[in-house]
Amino acid sequence: MEEIKRQWLVRALVGGSLGLACCVLVGFVAQPGALFGGTLSYDIRDFTFCFDSRVPEGPGTALALLLWFLFGAETGIATLPFADSGRELVVRSLAHFAVTAATVSVWVVLNFGVIELPFFLIPLALVYALVWLGRWVGWFAEVAAIRAKLGLAPGPSLFHWRESLPYVGFAFLLCLALPTALRLLDDPTPVLSVMYAWLLLPVGGFMSGLSLGRRHGSCPLYPASCALFTLAFILTAKLYTNMADGALIPIALVSTLAGNLAGAARHRVKKGADAP
Repeated sequence: MEEIKRQWLVRALVGGSLGLACCVLVGFVAQPGALFGGTLSYDIRDFTFCFDSRVPEGPGTALALLLWFLFGAETGIATLPFADSGRELVVRSLAHFAVTAATVSVWVVLNFGVIELPFFLIPLALVYALVWLGRWVGWFAEVAAIRAKLGLAPGPSLFHWRESLPYVGFAFLLCLALPTALRLLDDPTPVLSVMYAWLLLPVGGFMSGLSLGRRHGSCPLYPASCALFTLAFILTAKLYTNMADGALIPIALVSTLAGNLAGAARHRVKKGADAP
């Protein structure tokens, strides 16, 4: 128990420190002149507190640093397993999400006002669900592997279609639900959509493909399902936006395929090492 508490404390402190570093970095990005020697003076509150004087400078800076530290600490704790039993895991996960949402809510209200809360909390909930589903898929695959070693599961299916099924829900959330929500929440400057296309989609696609490949080898149906869900998003997005989204299909296909091939290579190496 003491070891678990120590791990949580270490992760919280490391995550909080990275959160403070991100706070400073975002402040510099918001004011490039402060970084490259221009005439702008660096003030952490310029980005963190709504560009106005609702919060005094001293308390405002302290609160800004506290919020970023808390968010970093909460992210660091999220990298640890919350519990072993199902009920306790659900309760602790919901509590963690509630605390994280509260931290983000305070930051958003101080920066942009109450009316902007949905534009931050909905993507946060979707990303949280994406991570949760990714962990569930991993647990499902581990249980399937244990059953296979005990002789309680059938042999591999054609193209590993049966093994790929748990990941299809993840593909739906990553390639259709998440970009649709971000597009609806985006403003004329499509920051969320750009972040999705060049960060969330390739990273999520590669890591999920890697996880599947490490457990079951080459699974070509998973990259294909990601491409199909991305195509569905593009077709539905044309109903309410005129953005060019064609690049999303190769991004989804290449990232998931690359991850799956890398995982399959590791799977072959491990299988060869385990062979007598």
